[in-house]
Amino acid sequence: MNVVYCEDYESLSRQAAELVIAEIEKRSSLLLCAAGGNSPSGLYNELAKRAAADRKFCAELRIIMLDEWGGLTEQDPASAAYYLRRHLLDPLGIPPERYISFASSTTEPNQECERIRSELAQRGPIDLCILGLGVNGHIGFNEPAPFLLPHAHVAHLSAATRRHSMVGSLDRKPSFGFTLGMGEIMASRRILLLVAGTRKDRALTALLSEKVSTYSPASFLWLHGNADCLIDRTVLADRGGNRLPASAP
Repeated sequence: MNVVYCEDYESLSRQAAELVIAEIEKRSSLLLCAAGGNSPSGLYNELAKRAAADRKFCAELRIIMLDEWGGLTEQDPASAAYYLRRHLLDPLGIPPERYISFASSTTEPNQECERIRSELAQRGPIDLCILGLGVNGHIGFNEPAPFLLPHAHVAHLSAATRRHSMVGSLDRKPSFGFTLGMGEIMASRRILLLVAGTRKDRALTALLSEKVSTYSPASFLWLHGNADCLIDRTVLADRGGNRLPASAP
């Protein structure tokens, strides 16, 4: 995995956008796996600027949702569907036929995961997967556990994940989520992990140890042959409470 330390969040977002734009220019019908949350928001804003200047830029781009909170409707502002529509789909003009997403309000969660698994098998693999680092080292809703699942599945959410800012203000927080599995993520032709925000120090320390463990799902990216990790050095502290040094590799 190629690790790059960025001066600040704006720099991280610009560098991430340059990478994504270059991949889209090489493959116009690229299948992009899009994560929700705060970490990729700057990247998506940069992509929106490019799309506003050149609508042909994303005329064939396809998008698949990485994960979704269980039990929320697409209209719920806390849902990943709402976030992606606001930050990515509408600004880039992505129509429904070029978008694959979990129907989170389904009464048959396992069947919904089977549908997503089938769609990805037919329309994949993912060309470029955008990931954020969870506070406990999760990617998607693949939580730290004795084992990880390869395919799209219903995930039990940890207490740390349920405190995420997307759902933190809800009176009734989701107890489960939908997520692509580790096998589907690792089958991506290229992976981009964005590390930004607060409370990521322990997860980042575990990741940078290069020790691959199911209790640090993001560590599996060390096994991928084409993965980049962009880290915002200004907001991440080491476990001792000190800022990452300017000389960090």
